[in-house]
Amino acid sequence: MLKNLTLTHSRTAISMDEDDKQGKNSGSATQHKLAGIDSGVTKSSEIVADSDLKERRGMVLPFQPLSLTFNHVNYYVDMPTEMKMNGAEENRLQLLRDVSGTFQPGILSALVGVSGAGKTTLMDVLAGRKTRGYIEGSIHISGYPKKQSTFARVSGYCEQNDIHSPYVTVYESLLYSASLRLSSDVDPKTKKMFVEEVMELVELDSIRDTIVGLPGVDGLSTEQRKRLTIAVELVANPSIIFMDEPTSGLDARSAAIVMRTVRNTVDTGRTVVCTIHQPSIDIFEAFDELLLMERGGQIIYSGPLGQQSCKLIEYLEAIPGIPKIEDGQNPATWMLEVTAPPMEAQLDINFAEIFAKSPLYRRNQELIMQLSTPTQGSEDLHFSNEYSQSFLSQCKACFWKHCHSYWRNTQYNAIRFLVTIFISFLFGLVFWNTGQNFAKEQDVLNIMGLIFATALFLGIFNSATVICVVDTERVVFYRERVAGMYTTLSYAFAQCGKVAIETIYISVQALTYCLPLYSMLGFEWKVGKFLLFYYFYLMCFIYFTLYGMMAVALTPNHHIAFIFVFFFFALWNLFTGFFIPQPLIPIWWRWCYWASPVAWTMYGLVASLVGDRDVDIEIPGFGNIGLQMLLKERFGYHHDFIPVVVAAHGFWVLIFFVVFVCGIKFLNFKKK
Repeated sequence: MLKNLTLTHSRTAISMDEDDKQGKNSGSATQHKLAGIDSGVTKSSEIVADSDLKERRGMVLPFQPLSLTFNHVNYYVDMPTEMKMNGAEENRLQLLRDVSGTFQPGILSALVGVSGAGKTTLMDVLAGRKTRGYIEGSIHISGYPKKQSTFARVSGYCEQNDIHSPYVTVYESLLYSASLRLSSDVDPKTKKMFVEEVMELVELDSIRDTIVGLPGVDGLSTEQRKRLTIAVELVANPSIIFMDEPTSGLDARSAAIVMRTVRNTVDTGRTVVCTIHQPSIDIFEAFDELLLMERGGQIIYSGPLGQQSCKLIEYLEAIPGIPKIEDGQNPATWMLEVTAPPMEAQLDINFAEIFAKSPLYRRNQELIMQLSTPTQGSEDLHFSNEYSQSFLSQCKACFWKHCHSYWRNTQYNAIRFLVTIFISFLFGLVFWNTGQNFAKEQDVLNIMGLIFATALFLGIFNSATVICVVDTERVVFYRERVAGMYTTLSYAFAQCGKVAIETIYISVQALTYCLPLYSMLGFEWKVGKFLLFYYFYLMCFIYFTLYGMMAVALTPNHHIAFIFVFFFFALWNLFTGFFIPQPLIPIWWRWCYWASPVAWTMYGLVASLVGDRDVDIEIPGFGNIGLQMLLKERFGYHHDFIPVVVAAHGFWVLIFFVVFVCGIKFLNFKKK
């Protein structure tokens, strides 16, 4: 491990003269200043000895320091339709133009530029996160051409939006990531030791047992979530880490704490690249090297910052017409002001052309050529499997997280049970003892109305409440999948576990609903009848819940999922057989009746509860008629058809589950 770090720093030294080394020391000094943020006292580099930093670099699991070089990279997307309508003739829109540079181990590099400059686009291209568009140019990892399948195993990507499962703790989030992304030959004890080290490095020890929570609602603060995002990637033991605006949305104190975490990560010898938007002077000086981009995706500076950004200032002030930086002015703010398009137009210059003709550009090209050539005796990255863990291990880890998430989501479960109990007693009191009184047609309609209302009301409630829960986890799934944590198939199989957990909760929910309702309605206490009563409501709640989960899997977001869900609820409502009995539905629309799962539930409940009773019912204007005859002729319910209805409920559950799993596996609504 120490040998690898020594080699890394020796290679880094090739690209740095004495002034660059002073700049690196300045970055370290900035880190020491950030280290005093908790106490509010600025610490100098004399207080924190260099030996402490060396101790901090020694970790349980070794890693291979890697450099990243890219040369003449261009990126295109298909020309948007709106731009074609406004006169654009090209078929492609170029977002990156001839971008070249290097990122090296132990050096903190910043990607800076105005909005639309392409800094996040460049990071996504280098990290292999782009799912659309056309990429040209060469990208090398320590001298070898980059292969995305292996690169995902040695790299981490911290997204700007901190996306985490809300109902697990900080420690569980890290342990879950480590269990999926560390090599399978790492034993559990070492894995936990490494997680503990990462928590100490990122300063998460004090909140290890805190529930992550929902952003802006509960749980971790924004700054703590940023550090958790870094830690989740760091427990994968990557050699290269990309961070998309790690200080975005933070105040000065929180940003300083996050940058201290970033600096600690760099001090382990890893290659770290960050996009930064208008950083403060302290944050800007924490970086060692800068890649400055202008709108249009072109580089206008790539090189070391130097002590107090002296290298950058020296380069820009040497350009004729550029105003000098004022004393005490933030170099980052000054840099963005003097390189803005209005200044470029005013001076009638092209910063990208000036940089392409500069000695710094030629020096960078020499370094790129040097680092793009494999060193003698080195080998290209190779892994026997694309994923760190086996398919079964991936399924186990996903199922483990689903169990913890559902168990801790107390609001979701508690509200569901409270509403269920309230509804059961409400309907029980309103329809008190109606299960024994069958003298008139209205009594039958009362029972049918009760079944119709309760099945739809609680079913829709289950569907509506599960949508937000599944949608939150789906966003996490997108992040974890693109990070190479597991295959979509393993996650899809793990949904069996999620459905199993939901089934357990729904079983209790159905029991708490059926027991008081059945008692207050006064139905016959026969084991067979009660079990059928319980079964039909249980399956009704299950398929409604699965339908909500399926809607999320088939739609881009929860807003459209709600529209999708309630559209079909309206159709099911119409064709349940309550408003229009099945025999009276026009023959060409009758298939809608059999395609409505709620119609099957009503069929099963009515037929099982009263379909076998031999009593006469008074029909106004027609006299008396047998109850069984009334159900058959008027509503189309046959008591001997119950076994088919029982099987049909299992069919609906299976259909919704299969579509949900297929939607999760094959549909991806997050594309870049």
